[in-house]
This record gives sequence, C-alpha cells and structure tokens, in this order.
Amino acid sequence: MTPIQQSAHRRLDPCQSHILLDWAALVAQTIRRLSLNRLKELGSLLNETGRENTAARSGREAVTAAVMKRAHLEKLQLCAALEKIADTLPRVDPLACLTLANAIVPLLRDSHEYEESVIFPAYETALANNRDSARRLRAEHVEDECFAAEVTEILLAIGHGKTIDNAEAVGFMLRGFFESLRRHIAFEREHVLPMIGSDY
Repeated sequence: MTPIQQSAHRRLDPCQSHILLDWAALVAQTIRRLSLNRLKELGSLLNETGRENTAARSGREAVTAAVMKRAHLEKLQLCAALEKIADTLPRVDPLACLTLANAIVPLLRDSHEYEESVIFPAYETALANNRDSARRLRAEHVEDECFAAEVTEILLAIGHGKTIDNAEAVGFMLRGFFESLRRHIAFEREHVLPMIGSDY
C-alpha cells in the first residue's frame, strides 16, 4: 500500500509519527471529492426550468450511493478493528490502539457532515418533509461523536502504555460504541437509502 502524506492539521501522535497512512483523511478526501465535485458537475444537467431531468437525477443518486457505500465500508472496518481489540483484551496491540484513536473522530465527523448536508435533506423530502426520523438520526450522530471522544481517550491511554485495570469495562465500552454504529448503518441501508432512490 502506498503511504499517504499526512495533512499538517491532523498529525498522528509523535510516538507513532512513522505511520504515514492517515486513514481518516483518506476517507474524508474521498467523500468530499465524490460528493461535492461530482454533484456540482451533475448540477449542470438541470434543465432551464430548474427541474431535474432523468439523467441528472439518476447520476446524483449513483454518486450518493457510492459515497454512502464508501463511508459505510470505512465505518464497518472501524467497528471490526474495535471488536478485535475488545476480543483480545487485556492483551492488545498498542500501535493498533493509537492508529484507531486518531481515526475515529475525524471519520465520524466527515461522514456525518455528508449525511446531514446531502442524505438527510433528500430523505426528509422523500418522506414529505416528515423530519422525525432524520432528527433522530442527527441526535444519534451527536451521541456517537461524544461516545467516540471517550473511546478515543481510552485507546490513547492504552496505546501509551496505561495498564488496563478492568478489561471487562473497557470491552463493554468498545462494544457499546461499535454496536451503536452498526445499528445506525443498518437503518440507513434498510430505510434511508431506498427512500432516496439509492439501492444498496
């Protein structure tokens, strides 16, 4: 795998500065590139009356599905990595903990930003402006990001050599976090994307 240059504003911990793959930055770049640039191009397919023609609509739906599939894949890989740590407690790979700690919050923040700016408005429109489900999903985003900050703190401490006094409690915390993410993704796959015309 080719190393990716880290951005100056999102550096890894100095103790692991030899790691060049900034996973979260890669996901964020992909999401931004697909969602913004491609959607701008597709916007030019609008006809003069301002209504979308069939090509514009199908093109936008294809891009939306591609972005969401990529975001879901990255989050599910994150869940699998956290589950592996939870399964091996109290013996863990400190480097894996540090790597995940640096990826969690940026990954969630960028994917949530895309969902809230592109996916949820389309979902609300499809539901005839019923905002209850989208409001609940936005609330879950806030909860997940707060939970992510706590998980990050624990992983950083473990990665820096802190002794795990209660492996069961740490495992319970990790499982609570990644199971919540998996439920959120499952709901989006089964209910949100089909409503906006994006088959999974």
